[in-house]
Amino acid sequence: MREVWAETRRADARDLVLALATTCAAYLLRALRWQYLLAPIGGSRFSTAFRTTVIGFAASALLPARAGEVIRPYLLARREGLSATSAFATIILERLLDLVTVLMLFAGFVLLGAAGVAANDPSYLARVKVGGAMAGGGALLASFVFFALAGHPERLGRLTMSIERFLPRVLARTFARFVETFAQGLAVMRQPSQLVAALALSIPLWISIGAGIWMASRAFHITFPFSGSFLVVTLLVVGVAVPTPGAIGGFHTAFQFAVETFFGASHDRAVGAAIVLHAISFLPVTILGLGFMMAEGLTLAGARRLAESTTPGAPLGDPPVRAATTELEPGRSIRPAPARRGTR
Repeated sequence: MREVWAETRRADARDLVLALATTCAAYLLRALRWQYLLAPIGGSRFSTAFRTTVIGFAASALLPARAGEVIRPYLLARREGLSATSAFATIILERLLDLVTVLMLFAGFVLLGAAGVAANDPSYLARVKVGGAMAGGGALLASFVFFALAGHPERLGRLTMSIERFLPRVLARTFARFVETFAQGLAVMRQPSQLVAALALSIPLWISIGAGIWMASRAFHITFPFSGSFLVVTLLVVGVAVPTPGAIGGFHTAFQFAVETFFGASHDRAVGAAIVLHAISFLPVTILGLGFMMAEGLTLAGARRLAESTTPGAPLGDPPVRAATTELEPGRSIRPAPARRGTR
């Protein structure tokens, strides 16, 4: 660790500040993109989309099982008077857009001749390309499935009722209502202009993430072309998929593997850069998210219980579980904002 600390002290502070700025900008772009995905089901104010996005990422960093992916749409739905299930569907669609965009940028890196790669074993890059192609095929299949689900939510709900032959009537109706409401959340798939806008915003979003990675690497004197950041991003997406709180371990290993294997970084320098980049990526949003949670009157324990027991298919007007309100600060509760004209 002495050598790692020495590498960290030699890092360029100006590049790290720029990396922090571009990383923070990505959350603004995420909130803006989410607005486009939410528009067909009722829409949201930017301030609400941003606050709940930050809360969601903070919760995912501190709680297991990506709890923020459930908390984020639930809080927004309560604030904006939307269906929680439909809002959750937009999160799934958002992840699909992320995957498609990352693969597009990675494909661009490959088409540019994998500039800057100095791998001793070319088979590593070949394996990454195969993995990217397989993920692309999966994303394409998921897109077709989502398009089919979004086409006729009511018909899908009636079709789902056929399981009534195997399940109790009440359970079958609940499941059918959930499926229909979830499909309604994919309504943006039926509005090409909104979907294209969301996809268009995904490109600068992930370029800003790549820029943060590139600048943090440059701060540690790990040099590669800007397009090389798309390779690092692709591997980091795999690393953060490892289910650890705050992506600790998976993030660091993926970054170290990328810069050591493909760009010739020394081990101590790669470790120092991974630790600092992880802090830049997770600490600011976690601190800001905790502040927003306090403003909502929501404790971390309450957020965990909310994530564990929220039932997206339940009617939004009723709190899904008692814990959602009892774990708040004394005397406070999560209250929806006053209904806006033109929203459900």
